Amino acid sequence: MQRPATELRHLKNALPFWLSLALIPVVMAGAVWGSWVTLLSPLAAWGAFSLLDALLGHDESNADPAATDSDLIWYRAITLLWAPLQAAVLFGTIYYTTRADHLGTAEKLAVFFGIGILSGTVGINYSHELMHQKSKLERWLADILLAMVLYSHFRSEHLRVHHLWVGTPADPVTARYNEGFHRFFPRVLAECRRSAWKAETTLLARRNLAWHHPSNPYWRYWALQSLALALALGLGGIEGLALFLFQALVAVWQLELVNYIEHYGLTRRHLGAGKYEHVLPRHSWNAAHKASNWLLINLQRHSDHHYKPDRRFPLLQNYGAEDAPQLPHGYPLMTLAALVPPLWKRIMNPRVRAWRKAFYPDITDWKPYNKALNPRPDLR
Repeated sequence: MQRPATELRHLKNALPFWLSLALIPVVMAGAVWGSWVTLLSPLAAWGAFSLLDALLGHDESNADPAATDSDLIWYRAITLLWAPLQAAVLFGTIYYTTRADHLGTAEKLAVFFGIGILSGTVGINYSHELMHQKSKLERWLADILLAMVLYSHFRSEHLRVHHLWVGTPADPVTARYNEGFHRFFPRVLAECRRSAWKAETTLLARRNLAWHHPSNPYWRYWALQSLALALALGLGGIEGLALFLFQALVAVWQLELVNYIEHYGLTRRHLGAGKYEHVLPRHSWNAAHKASNWLLINLQRHSDHHYKPDRRFPLLQNYGAEDAPQLPHGYPLMTLAALVPPLWKRIMNPRVRAWRKAFYPDITDWKPYNKALNPRPDLR
């Protein structure tokens, strides 16, 4: 009888991380009823979870990092189920809305803005969890989720660039000190595609293989993205394709908002000759807010993710201020603040300066770090 009791405990502990499912009927309600109901999705993702963060506070407890996959089955299940659920919502809504006479253009855009929040806040985040695992099934699911937002190269960029070079000029998605989000966003859209391609072709070249070799993951990326585009076109025509592209843009915007806040202004010590200190918990902003960590499957425990990238989300450890810098609010509120650069800088720049004083008191000249003028290493 002990095993069923243990399973029940695991299920009970995992259930809060299934709250993302609540966003699906919210999106569907907007498509069915239109009008102001189409606004419920962004209100739920940003407003409801920010309110829950304020009410529920922080969760600083840590699971046993030695737990096995069999102990985590109810946590893993939500990430495994999400790809087919998101595909059904996305393509089903394309089919429905392009035939819905009760929805005007603005209402359809609002519905797909909500779907973009779903596929960005949840879908890309879950793909991030899945791409770090060794299972072929999980990596395929990650690729399918990314194809639905036309951002497949994110897997290459994240695994082969970001985790190697975070906190350095070689990492496009480490936001520079005093860099506003509206400058950051177009920069990373261009730089991430280039760095991801370079990382994969460099890896192939080391094996004496050309870029067009079948082992280049870009063939899979292109095939899955083409399939997603063809499906959107087939189900909804040009209008369906346009709505698909719109939700993809919203999803990528959501992703890069999160990327922006995760490492803003944090840099690794430059050791000279293009070398940097090892990645430590201090090189990511941390947030222990309970509700938004449920929605984002502990993504806000980002310091531990970079310290132990292959650790599954339920086992990510929380760090206190003595080891990692802390955000004043969860990601939902902080991403809203990032959209207003003067407000963001008023909140975060003093925290970056305090971080520098606490962890690098010997560095007196931060100008090279501010402007990202350190030697840019080759992507190895």
